[in-house]
Amino acid sequence: MIAPAIPENEKKRLKALKEYNLLDTLPESDLDGITKLVASICEVPISLVSLLDTDRNFLKSHYGVEDTESPRDISFCGHTIIDESPIFTIKDARKDIRFEDNPIVTERNVVFYAGVPLINKAGYALGTLCVFDTKPRELNKKQEEALLALSEQVLNLFEVRKQNTKLKRLQKKLKNKNVELKKFAGVVSHDMKMPLANMIVTSDILKAKYSNVIDDKGKEYLNYLKHSSFTLSDYITGLLAHYESDNVASRNSEKFDIHDLLEDIVDLLKINIDCEINFPEENIEIQCNRAALEQIFLNLVGNSIKYNDKEKIVINITFKEKEDFYRFKISDNGIGIPEDKQKEVFKLFSTIGSVDRNGNKGNGIGLSTVKNLVNNLGGKISIKSKVGESTVISFTVAKNNGKPKASV
Repeated sequence: MIAPAIPENEKKRLKALKEYNLLDTLPESDLDGITKLVASICEVPISLVSLLDTDRNFLKSHYGVEDTESPRDISFCGHTIIDESPIFTIKDARKDIRFEDNPIVTERNVVFYAGVPLINKAGYALGTLCVFDTKPRELNKKQEEALLALSEQVLNLFEVRKQNTKLKRLQKKLKNKNVELKKFAGVVSHDMKMPLANMIVTSDILKAKYSNVIDDKGKEYLNYLKHSSFTLSDYITGLLAHYESDNVASRNSEKFDIHDLLEDIVDLLKINIDCEINFPEENIEIQCNRAALEQIFLNLVGNSIKYNDKEKIVINITFKEKEDFYRFKISDNGIGIPEDKQKEVFKLFSTIGSVDRNGNKGNGIGLSTVKNLVNNLGGKISIKSKVGESTVISFTVAKNNGKPKASV
């Protein structure tokens, strides 16, 4: 017996092999399907997808044998990866000096072998797709063509698996980074709230205590400072709500009726202008995440009030219960959203450039938070709007038993 030689590029070859993360992994149906098909086409009892490790031949897929690995120094595949032929063939191993006293031949009665080296795009032989038989023979042309074609499919599966592994690692890395950013944003936002509150209070104290020595321009500056502090405080509050939305959406569901929820929303908004809010005609008890739904309505109804230029604000809220989800619709007679901005408004920090009733610009956080909450509740959200006339926002929320089958 002659042991297979070690390739000149062995270190680089092993490094390339390990990048695929295939060694010591469980069987995969795609590869097992190929080895079964190869055995059938070539009319042999054994077919393998092998990977040549440092000192062993790992059988990633094996048809006709139970083994998952064998010593590399007695492997036929070790010879295959250094041979320059498209298919390395041994018609009768008993008559070949390299294999005549090989344990695979003498103990397992393996006589015939044909293997295709699995060479990746970088030129490294990772292993083989091979077949064995217990009698001397040759493959016909169609069988050889099939073996070569299926070896390409094995390599394609390797590459897909490698890319999927990279994507999973990247997703994990991004997820961890996102968690870190959320924690950072939360800490910074909380830490900034107190200084801002101090600035607001200090502005009022300065105006009250030193009003006789501060001229009108100075008072104007103090008012500007206070207004800017409130704006930044609202911005930070929005950020905190956005980054907390995942936690809010993960809370347990509970039973409550729609009118009670909406009445609480109206109380929280403390509306002091002419505003008519029409609830759904029927007061239905539903079961879902109340805290998340409350935050959604606070944002949407609040926007309908803020971004409205009519003397009397009219907001209509409708509700429908479907088999797997709840559908809500909020319509108003506000300033509307341009058609080219209707998809953009759900992106974080995206605004349409309009100012609210008090002349303040939005920060582009509220609707992004709403969409995040709706998605986490298994629903979808959409907008229909006419500039200067109305805006209709529809969204669904999955019932307690799963995600909705349909959406707005």
